[in-house]
Amino acid sequence: MIRCFSIAALALCTAAALAAPPVPAAVGAPGPVFERYHGVELADPYRQLENTQDPAVAAWMRSQARQARRTLDAIPGRAALARRVGQLMAAAGTRLGPVQRRPGGRLFYEKRGARDDQFRLFVREGGRERLLVDPLAGAGGTPHAIDYFEASPSGRYLAYGLSAGGSEDAELYVVDSRSGRRVLGPVTRAQYGGVAWLDDESGFFFTRLRQTAPDAPPAAKYAGAGAVFVRLGSDPERAPVVLSFASPGVVIDEAQDSPSVLPVAGTGWALGVVNHGTDRELALWLAPLADAVAGRAAWRPLLGREAGVTAFETVGERLFLLSHQDAPRSRLLETSLTAPDLGRARVAVEQGEGVLTGLARAADALYLRRRDGSASSLLRLTLQPGAQAEAVALPLRGSFELEGADPALPGVLTALQGWTEPERVWAVTPAADGGVTVADTGLQKPGRLGGGRYVVRELLVPSHDGALVPLAIVHRAGLKLDGRAPTLLWGYASYGMTDEPWFSPTRLAWLEKGGVFAVANPRGSGAFGEDWYRGGLRETKPNSWKDLIATAEYLVAEGYTTPQRLGVWGASAGGVLVGRAITARPDLFGSAVLSVGALDMVRAELEPNGPPNIPEFGSVATEDGFRALLEMSSYHHVVDGVRYPAVLLTHGINDARVEVWQSLKMAARLQHASASGKPVLLRLDYAGGHGGGATRAQQAAEIADVMAFVRWQATGSAR
Repeated sequence: MIRCFSIAALALCTAAALAAPPVPAAVGAPGPVFERYHGVELADPYRQLENTQDPAVAAWMRSQARQARRTLDAIPGRAALARRVGQLMAAAGTRLGPVQRRPGGRLFYEKRGARDDQFRLFVREGGRERLLVDPLAGAGGTPHAIDYFEASPSGRYLAYGLSAGGSEDAELYVVDSRSGRRVLGPVTRAQYGGVAWLDDESGFFFTRLRQTAPDAPPAAKYAGAGAVFVRLGSDPERAPVVLSFASPGVVIDEAQDSPSVLPVAGTGWALGVVNHGTDRELALWLAPLADAVAGRAAWRPLLGREAGVTAFETVGERLFLLSHQDAPRSRLLETSLTAPDLGRARVAVEQGEGVLTGLARAADALYLRRRDGSASSLLRLTLQPGAQAEAVALPLRGSFELEGADPALPGVLTALQGWTEPERVWAVTPAADGGVTVADTGLQKPGRLGGGRYVVRELLVPSHDGALVPLAIVHRAGLKLDGRAPTLLWGYASYGMTDEPWFSPTRLAWLEKGGVFAVANPRGSGAFGEDWYRGGLRETKPNSWKDLIATAEYLVAEGYTTPQRLGVWGASAGGVLVGRAITARPDLFGSAVLSVGALDMVRAELEPNGPPNIPEFGSVATEDGFRALLEMSSYHHVVDGVRYPAVLLTHGINDARVEVWQSLKMAARLQHASASGKPVLLRLDYAGGHGGGATRAQQAAEIADVMAFVRWQATGSAR
């Protein structure tokens, strides 16, 4: 048995050689909690901080938050930097969320104007815009946000989810889009959304969480979710459960799976879609739509997760599947909805050098997003049998999402942006000659952000084992590579998500002062497809932070910066990446920012959102899973007496994805252990959550704090 406080090296530590660090005096816990996992006994000296309802813990949190606020406010130049961040956000003009199109020229979208603090939901008809939902109306000072929305097929109704304080605990509402009159709601336990309307708009399916007992463990919050059918005018509390772990003959993991139901347009079928936690691969089931509506469906299996399907679309009873089975960069297959056979499926789009990452169906064609290097391109596949995909020329090399696709309408929208080019919404419309036109919709104007010339470099950096890691570097033109530039390196590297070019007006506040902004895509991201993702997953997760370290070393070696002037920033699952980078190489960074970070991975699966994340990170229930989690757990790799960089931990206490105690424990551990004398600050937002739904004021304040903190550590001030 090995007994350790820190896992810098399991084989080298013994119980006799370690002493429990004291917990904060205000908390006054008696000492560490010991737990044994597969023959390894771990000490958890700050376990009490998981109980944020404990008055002593709450008092310690308030004290830490006050100290962080005093320190950040005292940074020379911080106030001026905050003003500049606010100016840039206002100058950026209108910000737009995803756009939904419906017949008759109706558009539904969220928009935040230059003077607005939060996104509001609008409908646009005949060129005239009308406010439909204001989330701050009647909010009583508590920030509220729209988490999702779905217009009915004709646009007559709009369903949306609304949550408070960044909690993402959405309640579901339905309004009449012409009058704004509420038709339904609030319906509780609607965090997952998944609204799918019937063609006749008489009702819809959505995914609802199960009612849990008051004494249920936190990890039970999302367990047992089920898809229900709600008919307008009926009591949603009596809505039949259509698909769940209890459905006869259906294989659904009660703890981790989330089911949803989609009517197949133009047919009498319903598809049951099952997500296994955070896995991207889907399982599909089929039943007659009428039986699903009545809650008596006998679901028939179509495809399991082993098929590698990450997206699908239907054209009548033709089923198109985006799959990485036998194709790490994915390909598009066509088969039958009622009797799919991947072995005999037509390959509609072959695997190529680029990675197929998105699929949307319009009346004229299927539209596909393909990542070519760091940017994305658009493909169009008409619906004629045997058609071949053709590339669509876009006005900018950057990244985009496919929006506004509707089976009843031709064309699609792309919200296109680059590292230094603001986002605009472009309409891709079929032309009479069989081609397409691409035109700016004018829905989103770039604002007046002023001048400044910037340089973007996109390159591949060799990692510890020779793998080439994508790195993007953005800075002001004319920068001298003398190692003096304050540099901020961002990374995420989880769930196969890739940081493609994105524009941020507030980033200009960093660049215009001579700062360098860099973005890495280590293994664990999906930069080069499924193989790259699995190269940083569970047992192979160390590749993620080793890749990040390689990019940091490159920035120093090439003269962009020095370790003292290099800051590193990660959020959410990016906390694994950055937390382990600074615990593995504390000498390489002058500062680090951990925003809503996943930091104690050994305990993470006990959180409400823990079980759905087991597919991504693993479980302590198995020895391999435990050892993988322990290796990626930054909290367990903090060692007493090490000179750690300055660290800023930011967290909203209403976080529904990563519990705030993860930041509390990491802050306490670093404050005790670090011998550098550099600050370890715990910045808490008592009206915030994981970041989704944050108001503009909340976003501006946090961005200003992050930039000021990193620049302060690099140069002595934020000026």
